[in-house]
Amino acid sequence: MREYLLVLFVSAAVTYLLTGPVRKFAILAGAMPPVRARDVHREPTPRLGGIAMFGGLCAGLLVASQLTHLGRLFIQSADVKALLSGAGIMWILGVLDDKWGVDALVKLGGQMIAAGVMVWQGITVISIPVPGVGSVAVTPTQGMIISVTLVVVMVNAVNFIDGLDGLAAGMVCIAAGAFFLYSYRLWYGYGINDAAPAVLFSAILIGMCLGFLPHNLHPARIFMGDSGSMMLGLMLAVAAISITGRVDPDLVTAQTGSQTATVHALVPTYIPLLLPLTVIALPLADLLLAVVRRTWAGKSPFAADKQHLHHRLLEVGHSHSRAVLIMYFWAALIAFGTVAFSVTNTGRTVVLALAGLCLVGLVVLLMPRFRPHAPRAVQAFVPPRYRKEPHGAAARPAAAAQGAPDAAQPEPALSELSADDKELLGRLGTGATAVGSHSEPRG
Repeated sequence: MREYLLVLFVSAAVTYLLTGPVRKFAILAGAMPPVRARDVHREPTPRLGGIAMFGGLCAGLLVASQLTHLGRLFIQSADVKALLSGAGIMWILGVLDDKWGVDALVKLGGQMIAAGVMVWQGITVISIPVPGVGSVAVTPTQGMIISVTLVVVMVNAVNFIDGLDGLAAGMVCIAAGAFFLYSYRLWYGYGINDAAPAVLFSAILIGMCLGFLPHNLHPARIFMGDSGSMMLGLMLAVAAISITGRVDPDLVTAQTGSQTATVHALVPTYIPLLLPLTVIALPLADLLLAVVRRTWAGKSPFAADKQHLHHRLLEVGHSHSRAVLIMYFWAALIAFGTVAFSVTNTGRTVVLALAGLCLVGLVVLLMPRFRPHAPRAVQAFVPPRYRKEPHGAAARPAAAAQGAPDAAQPEPALSELSADDKELLGRLGTGATAVGSHSEPRG
């Protein structure tokens, strides 16, 4: 675990430190497209944040190759080289799209090429574990089709939700966290070595997202662009493929002692696409709804619009930050709920807990203008919008609008100034003599 945590922190640190210089480079390179009608932000914001994230990926893999236990993966498995080659192709395609724009069909073709290169190097589904039957082997052609489809779906699902500040990075971080816990349990708890690459890829993915989020939270200073969102989707798909179809249920049965316990322990992998689809359930639902909506309207499935789930949250009255947190909540609920159901033996307890959390989430979702107030004991440690205003605070704006005498009195902060500061302020004046009165007509 210590080696995985080290790789995670290195990826996060390198991504965080590179994002600042990358932002300046994006501004100089002109990777700041004008604000479109479907955009939520109001000012042109630089893209190319995927460059910093790719640096975090390379740094994490470099450190992992020098560690004692993780270094063996680079010798025993070709998954690391396949990931780096596929991520490199996807990253280059995204950089070109962020700077000059790439046609949707060309982008789809590039995604399939990146997936095909990884399949050619060994990242492919070999077998499908079916309940009551066991592992069903698939032909190389079938494995290639399943793997390429999964990569393309993941990449576009993550790309579709990259519409609010911090949304894509946060949701991928949550999905990678759930996948890390599940794959680490298979690797460490059951001794399945085929799960080790998925643990490494998930740890690096968490670090990349955590390092980029401080720069991308609302108001965002930089966007990851397609160079980042497509790479994140590809890495999540690779982590899923590297573990799905390679875990032999018989290895778990030998330790659990019963087929029933094995079925429960491997719930997310008995259908190969279940766990990957649950950890990105919201992005996938948004992708499917967008395809159906645009096709029904006679438009291309890749035509952009402003009807995504996060856009609808803003339309019903949620603030930018609140909409992002709601999406975080549902993503974590679905992803970690699936993992919890595969860990605990009391599935009924997990289902009831998830139902209760869903009820809480629905209440929050239907009350967009509800603003909770923190207790007085912790108000000094929370943002100002969660602090309870004094009883007379609401009456001050009305008194000021009516020209009450109290409104003209100086602010209490003025009494805290020193004598020298007051003298300097007196010499500077308020600036009214320089700009003139607002009521005077302009010639």
